[in-house]
Amino acid sequence: MKIVYLDGRAANPGDISWEPIRQLGELIVYDNTGEDEIVGRAKDADIILINKINVTEELLVQLPRLKYIGEMATGYNNIDVEAARRRGIVVTNIPAYSTDSVAQFVFAHLLNVATHVDHYARETRKGVWSGKPQFCYWDEPLTELAGKTLGIVGLGNIGRRVAEIGHVLGMDISAFTSKGSSELPEWIRKTTLDGLFSTANIISLHCPLTKDTYRFINAGSIAKMHDGTILINTGRGALIDEQAVADALANGKLKAYCADVMEEEPPRADNQLLALDNAYITPHVAWATTEARQRLMDVAVENISAFIEGKPINVVG
Repeated sequence: MKIVYLDGRAANPGDISWEPIRQLGELIVYDNTGEDEIVGRAKDADIILINKINVTEELLVQLPRLKYIGEMATGYNNIDVEAARRRGIVVTNIPAYSTDSVAQFVFAHLLNVATHVDHYARETRKGVWSGKPQFCYWDEPLTELAGKTLGIVGLGNIGRRVAEIGHVLGMDISAFTSKGSSELPEWIRKTTLDGLFSTANIISLHCPLTKDTYRFINAGSIAKMHDGTILINTGRGALIDEQAVADALANGKLKAYCADVMEEEPPRADNQLLALDNAYITPHVAWATTEARQRLMDVAVENISAFIEGKPINVVG
């Protein structure tokens, strides 16, 4: 089996061993692959491993040997799964490998907005505290999360873990989810999307990107929110209309936007959100703890092994 990993650096910049995958076949790893390089590098591959590369039907036609696509992530909206199925190509993903890492990142963002830890640490390094006459000072309001309403859109693995952490912190939890109320603990209040928008102090997005959720956070939905709502997005950048969010941050409708994802990644340097002090944008790293990336690689090995044995697991579509 010839295995080609087309964009391997994101998952493994060199701190995790490739050997377990190499034992399954002839492995070639490229750090990154441009769109015009894909066919040349993958045309002889039985298996390709990808993260963000778009796999279209037009591409698949040019890869006649391909038998398996391994999405090295949970989301697989970059793959035309139906086209792969028609050509007899198995597509798998890596479910639930980053649940704890992404959930903790949600609260890293939220706690930073609520307590301004980064701001005060930077100010202290500048000597601001040293110059004060009293034992403490603050120039930004500090907010207690207990008693605040955390609205979660999507209760998959990550959304559920975010709910659990919020509950432990004393927050009131509401959720827009396809799960029935009987499937939820009594401390999660199932609500409509409009109900969530109108009652939550903090909204965290954990739904997949589909035609129905594309830019579903827009000027209309933001208008339904409380003034001063904190919006968190560790799902997909295109869940939000960036112009509408930027406008809401500028006029104070939104207190803060915390995001680890953008619609265009990396974003253009002139993206309006990057210039706003109340937009906290991190470079798609919530998933990238060493522990989560090792789990990703371990599951990838299991997926490939199962496929080779004729009993594929974690098949999507």
